Amino acid sequence: MNTKAANDYPQDDPILRMRDVEKSVGLKKPTIYKLIKQSQFPSPINLGGRASGWLLSEINQWKAERIAISRGQ
Repeated sequence: MNTKAANDYPQDDPILRMRDVEKSVGLKKPTIYKLIKQSQFPSPINLGGRASGWLLSEINQWKAERIAISRGQ
């Protein structure tokens, strides 16, 4: 969904784990991964091993886009 270079992100942009993303967006894990597969949700960042996370800025941008769509803007 987003194609910025690694150095285009603020160094203090927190990385959220799945449980925090679920709480923030109000969706469950299967729905989030379905949306990722459909290119409708930010892709996770591989943190090493089986760990992954999402940038808070990308989650906030996704939420702002959903709000705008729902408000017809």
